[in-house]
Amino acid sequence: MPIELGIFCGFSEHTPPDLIAARAQAIEERGFHNIWVPEHVVLFEQYASRYPYSENGRLPGFSGGIIEPFTALAFIAAHTRSIRLGASICLVPQRNPVYTAKQVADVDFLSGGRFDFGVGIGWLKEEFAELQMPWEQRALRVREHLAVMRSLWCDDVSSFDGELYTLTPCMQNSKPIQSPHPPIYFGGESDAALLMPKRLARPRTKAH
Repeated sequence: MPIELGIFCGFSEHTPPDLIAARAQAIEERGFHNIWVPEHVVLFEQYASRYPYSENGRLPGFSGGIIEPFTALAFIAAHTRSIRLGASICLVPQRNPVYTAKQVADVDFLSGGRFDFGVGIGWLKEEFAELQMPWEQRALRVREHLAVMRSLWCDDVSSFDGELYTLTPCMQNSKPIQSPHPPIYFGGESDAALLMPKRLARPRTKAH
């Protein structure tokens, strides 16, 4: 089985659009399997949370903002042909699952079925606070939000009845090109993140 290598690219307001397109095309031309882009909607000069992947606990390399991942990937999709496009990682517990499901499906459609959905529970507590999203139970929220998304991607009429989220019967189209939905990858080092694939919630379908 061949080794699949990807490139992580954190695009910001300091990266002109033509350079984003040129970089993505260069990565594709060199045979890489994926381009991965990160997500943070706000950052802070001072924060108490500890970034788990650096010795000093600080997030390196981002002095400004980060382009929203689905926007960046839709742009990259328009300038590439074959390379896979990934969110690394999408902060699912900070987001509304219905909107996120729609963005995933639309990027998968616009890219011709090239989207990879990287998911994490988040490490920056201050960002959750700014979004007025609870920090507690974020792992459970990820599991339920993913169950909501899978129903929206796979079911003609979607619904979910969970502990933290309820989706009344509704329809969302178009569906992702990849069947039954784009691949889901989990990133993280906490116990909750490492155990996430084993604990995914299953939708409890309501009577229609």
